[in-house]
Amino acid sequence: MANLNIVPFVSVDNMMKLVLHLGPARVMTEIARYIEEDFRRWESFDKTPRIASHSEVGVIELMPTSDGRMYGFKYVNGHPKNTKEGLQTVTAFGLLAEVDTGYPVLLTEMTILTALRTAAMSALAASHLAPKDAARMAMIGNGAQAEFQALAFQAICGISEVRLYDIDPTATAKCARNLAGSGLRVTACASAEEAMEGAAIITTCTADKQLATILTDNMVGPGVHINAVGGDCPGKTELHRDILLRSAIFVEYPPQTRIEGEIQQLDPDHPVTELWQVITGQAQGRMDSRQITLFDSVGFAIEDFSALRYVHDQLRTLPYSEPLDMIADPDDPRDLYGMLLRAEAKAA
Repeated sequence: MANLNIVPFVSVDNMMKLVLHLGPARVMTEIARYIEEDFRRWESFDKTPRIASHSEVGVIELMPTSDGRMYGFKYVNGHPKNTKEGLQTVTAFGLLAEVDTGYPVLLTEMTILTALRTAAMSALAASHLAPKDAARMAMIGNGAQAEFQALAFQAICGISEVRLYDIDPTATAKCARNLAGSGLRVTACASAEEAMEGAAIITTCTADKQLATILTDNMVGPGVHINAVGGDCPGKTELHRDILLRSAIFVEYPPQTRIEGEIQQLDPDHPVTELWQVITGQAQGRMDSRQITLFDSVGFAIEDFSALRYVHDQLRTLPYSEPLDMIADPDDPRDLYGMLLRAEAKAA
């Protein structure tokens, strides 16, 4: 029998080793496949909007779910002001546990894993919603998530060109530098309008916690797919309301997205389509070449569950974890205090 009090722990160092061993493109492609598998069994999962603690400067959230066999959760924050202090905007860790015993089977960093999962989810949605011949993507907002998005869309959707824009030119320069050698044609642009020229896919990924208008209605022509990543909490949006009114809107979990997503700007009964229904064939995705499709991405717990499940499976054959003595293991399960006494006697 396995020693259940020893939990595999994936540190930041080991997560980087795992990703570099397999390759970021492969990891995001495979996480997308795991997400798609779990979305196909959507009705098997517990579902709830994430539990959020908001402040004036950010948010701290818990994202739990279970499929009845395994339970997973992620702790994640979002503090846009952190970058000015030399800190990450988003940090995260997660846990996977067996429902039968309640014992954890994985504890892992999820700052890097969330970036991979977010990009994988974006590209998975686009594979069902974007124009089939899409080759050029506009990437508006060139912060920590930008390279992951570009590489995921290259690997999963086949884009060959990405046009970059950020209000901070150093962020664009950073992104272009990191994507050099990726095989993508990368163009740094001086405005969002320039970045969007000829783009079939428009990804917005900005961080400011405000009701922003990154895209105005006149900037968006027919036939594009919009991947709106940055609006992910109350009071934080990126798109003008009129764009939403012209778009077919696809979401992860409406009770959460109506609070946090772009659609917080719309009436509570405005029609949206759940992405899992498109994946399972219960609803139609893109209907014609002139339709504007919008994936109102906020991130949902099932996607993190999929990412945790993926990492757990990789550790069956890869050595990128360390044992963590996390669960008390008394000789008699009813005698936890006796375990303390024996430790005291041993130390004496």
